[in-house]
Amino acid sequence: MRRRVFGIIRKEFIHIFRDVRTLLILIAMPIMMIVLYGYAITLDIRNIAFAVIDNANTAQSRELIDRFAENDFFILNEGAYTAQDVDRLFAERTVSFVLVFGKDFQHEIIERGSADLQLLIDASDSNVGTYINNYATEIINKYNTSINRVLPMAFTVEPRILYNPSLESSLFFVPGLVALILMLISALLTSITISREKETGTMEQILVSPVRPIEILIGKVVPYIALGLFNAAMILVFAKILFAIPFQGSLWLLFLLTLVYVFTALAFGLMISTVAPNQMAAMLMTLMATILPTIMLSGFIFPIASMPDILQYISTVIPATHYLKIIRGILLKGVGLESLYLPAIILTAIGVFLVAVASKRFNTTLEG
Repeated sequence: MRRRVFGIIRKEFIHIFRDVRTLLILIAMPIMMIVLYGYAITLDIRNIAFAVIDNANTAQSRELIDRFAENDFFILNEGAYTAQDVDRLFAERTVSFVLVFGKDFQHEIIERGSADLQLLIDASDSNVGTYINNYATEIINKYNTSINRVLPMAFTVEPRILYNPSLESSLFFVPGLVALILMLISALLTSITISREKETGTMEQILVSPVRPIEILIGKVVPYIALGLFNAAMILVFAKILFAIPFQGSLWLLFLLTLVYVFTALAFGLMISTVAPNQMAAMLMTLMATILPTIMLSGFIFPIASMPDILQYISTVIPATHYLKIIRGILLKGVGLESLYLPAIILTAIGVFLVAVASKRFNTTLEG
């Protein structure tokens, strides 16, 4: 058995290194995805344009405008605007919010220590609108406190931000990209391997040899496990170089649990290959079954706790859901197996189940 399995493994490695398309999927696609998605998918908001309707035109109003314009978050759109220009500015998407100062702004500050200020926000993008409202309110409150020192502060808050002090969204998204890319590449490679044999007619040649179906599956999977781990290492190196992703935990634990994840992804690809009639169908089925669930339902972008109950239940059978907890916990928080044993067990169970289904389907296909 060992010689037959090693023969299939050797054959698969030879085919991989001779097939330009497979090498592109294996090497070029992960690099392209980590660079493209790593820079494109972000929640960091910068350079938000705003306009000012300054009916007061005083030193106080200009000081507050400067506080908005002196950081990287907001950019002042210079111009003499009036209330009639607001709808046009929003319709043309020239600015995202408008500050409106009343003509009695300075008088109200002198008399009361504070003044009314109107903040008009384009909330067609609700996330950006919420961000503008929160950050603008903070700037205004700090300005108001600086000019009104009469009322004492009951208490002060000193926040400490752990695991991501700079609040960079790339530290959250890039580990998720590792899960997405590994699932896609691993499943894609194994989904086309058996489909390719059936499509080119070489499966019949394998079947007439004294090789059992389980030996074929093992021989097909083992090369891609090695290549999947190579992919994982390559992606993590690029993530460290390009995005300065921290490595707080055990790399050996990450390697071990990544091996389980790659095994699960390969088993999923094998299951697809037993159903797909050809390579093109296998690729399309893999893309649909990996990208959308991983992005939408695994916690890669959207928190699972905010989803409807039915989608939360569905997310538990998606392998990336559990691997995201593992890789983010190890890389960002440095947690150990004592905190990750549950997602590790679930991920292993999913992989074993998928292998069993793929093996059953494969045997049935051969007998049919």
